Amino acid sequence: MQRTDSKHTPAGDASQESCGRTELIERLFRDHNEALVRFVFARLRSYQAAREVAQEAYVRLLSLDEPGAVSYLRAFLFKTAANLAVDRLRADETQNRAAELSLFQNLHEERTPERRVAGTQTLQRLQRLIAAMPPKCRRAFVANRFEGLDFATIAREMHLSERMVRTYVVRGILQCQAALDRDTRKDTADE
Repeated sequence: MQRTDSKHTPAGDASQESCGRTELIERLFRDHNEALVRFVFARLRSYQAAREVAQEAYVRLLSLDEPGAVSYLRAFLFKTAANLAVDRLRADETQNRAAELSLFQNLHEERTPERRVAGTQTLQRLQRLIAAMPPKCRRAFVANRFEGLDFATIAREMHLSERMVRTYVVRGILQCQAALDRDTRKDTADE
């Protein structure tokens, strides 16, 4: 690990300090970027997302007012990347859970004869909506929602990034939800 000098430079040496900071970050990048990307990949299971998080960690390191205040920049860099990876996982999970809950929450209501007919009609409507989705969106949506495959498996199968697969699945859920909401509003207006 590399220890930085914690001495403060005079105001006249600000450009020299900035140049030294940039060189320090460049050296960290050369020496540790591959390990940092592997470290983040182990958490996110997406090479593209790992590279994005690593890049953001370097940006945060560059934006420190006084990098000399951080004794071990490599450790700080890895901790920042780990925190960013956790933030990304939480955001993705929250987005997926919200979309999923809104689509399927009404399917567990009481099963009266009227509800069964309405449920059958809803399922038929969903089948038509899914069939009308663009091919990649439909494949990702069906593989995740009905076949139970995770985003990483679908991404490998479709030769896409996990983020793109996630986008397709969420887009499919939102399209279905929007159509069902329109049907519900139409049925309510007809009554």
